[in-house]
Formats: sequence, C-alpha cells, structure tokens
Amino acid sequence: MLWAISCTDKPNTAAARDTVLQPHREYLKSQKGILVLAGATRTDDGETAIGSLFIVNVKTRAEAKTFSDGDPFTKTGVFATITITRMNKGQWNPEAAEGA
Repeated sequence: MLWAISCTDKPNTAAARDTVLQPHREYLKSQKGILVLAGATRTDDGETAIGSLFIVNVKTRAEAKTFSDGDPFTKTGVFATITITRMNKGQWNPEAAEGA
C-alpha cells in the first residue's frame, strides 16, 4: 500500500539541509525498492526548499515511519513536522511529470 510522507522544514534549516543533502540522496537511492516518488517542496518562486514529500510502497505505517526515521534530514532535525498518511493510487500518469 502507498503512504504519503509530508515533511515541513523548521525555520532556518537551509544550512543543515545542505550539509546532509548528499547523505539524504544516497539514503533515497538505497530505498529505491519502496520509494515511488520523492522531492523537495518549495516556495512558490521555486527558490527555497520548505520541506519534502515522499510516496513509499510499504505494508504498514510502522514501515513508513521507519523509512522516514532513517532519512538523514529527519536524523539531523531538519523537519518541524512529519505527517504520514495512507493513500490509494487513484490515478497514475508519470509521463505528466516529464520535464518537471
């Protein structure tokens, strides 16, 4: 089943985010067996990261939380809030994301 993990950054964590960006990316690569979609959420002008969104395919909320807990951004305290929500795949159109 799919789980959406929506994270909001704490204020003034851009430097912390930059410090662990490469370990974060390596972690995501190591999770490719369950990671459906991942990306930074940004301000409307696209200039500043304000959080992250992940879609994972795991059986339980506990597994989704384990994924989130293992993220270097979570471990270093970048996120102020993390919300994990079960979801259904209603539409699937990855071609629409090309060039995004």
